[in-house]
Amino acid sequence: MAKSERLLQLMQALRVLPSPVTAHRLAEEMDVSLRTIYRDIDSLRAAGARIEGERGFGYQLTEDYALPPQTLTRIEIEALALGLGEIKCIGDPMLADAAASVLAKVAATLPSEREQQLFHAISKIYRPQPRFTFAIDIAPIRTACWNEQAVRIDYQDHNNDVSTRVIYPLSLMYTERKLTILSWCCKREDFRMFRADRILAVEITDISFRPKRVSLLNQYLAKLTACETED
Repeated sequence: MAKSERLLQLMQALRVLPSPVTAHRLAEEMDVSLRTIYRDIDSLRAAGARIEGERGFGYQLTEDYALPPQTLTRIEIEALALGLGEIKCIGDPMLADAAASVLAKVAATLPSEREQQLFHAISKIYRPQPRFTFAIDIAPIRTACWNEQAVRIDYQDHNNDVSTRVIYPLSLMYTERKLTILSWCCKREDFRMFRADRILAVEITDISFRPKRVSLLNQYLAKLTACETED
């Protein structure tokens, strides 16, 4: 195992094991010698990790540096700002708020010079057209995706006809102006893309599609591959 990988595993062990954790326990967890644990703890401390304790008493991680500011280069900061800015533009309100929160948290961890670079490089993400608005709260659909539960929706098609469907929401798909839900439609017994702005009502059911989710996604990907091959 490479030393860098071993150091990451040691950090994870320090996070999850009850503190203070002895070197013997760490060595057992990682299947390495005590001498290796002592050397690696010294290496982590030298890299900036705040690990309290000493030999014979145990160790405790007092400051998590899972995202150490010094590892972010200027171009990485720009990429991060651009990506989060795009999410703020095309994401639903819940996702947009989460992106803004992440950006603020990252900025708070950066040294002053890097923080200035964060907001200097990308000042604005251009969105030429306004995003479609939703008549519903997207949160229940996102929850159903996470928990692999079927939802019942009232859906208005392009002819303004309204129908009630039971769907298995497999994934949320974002484009510049709209959000669509990749789903298995129980009524049509096929895959459908439902536009979020055309959903009038949504209700999470007690039906779980967890036994079917993997096979459904594989079927959908196979269909996409077949279409690309034909083209």
